[in-house]
Amino acid sequence: MNTAKKVSEERMLKVLLAPVISEKATFVADKYEQVVFRVMRDATKPEVKAAVESLFKVEVESVKMLNRIGKQKRSGKTVGRKNHVKHAYICLKPGQEINFTEEA
Repeated sequence: MNTAKKVSEERMLKVLLAPVISEKATFVADKYEQVVFRVMRDATKPEVKAAVESLFKVEVESVKMLNRIGKQKRSGKTVGRKNHVKHAYICLKPGQEINFTEEA
């Protein structure tokens, strides 16, 4: 947990934006025991690991990052683009679990 000391408390609260609740995220959670979060675009693996360990009081084994490019969309003549998103796939150590339905 030495990475938690390097990252400021304020930054840790801002790194994790939201958990990803989708069909793929549920499949990954069941099969590989991973949790998926949407994170800030400039977040790093050590920052995400420190944030998850301090906020949810669990031990993280590994973190994998995924950059998703926003799709191009058209409305008439104008062409726009959806926002780019970064996801973090967090593998927890055996016996660890994050329950989002539980009230704090």
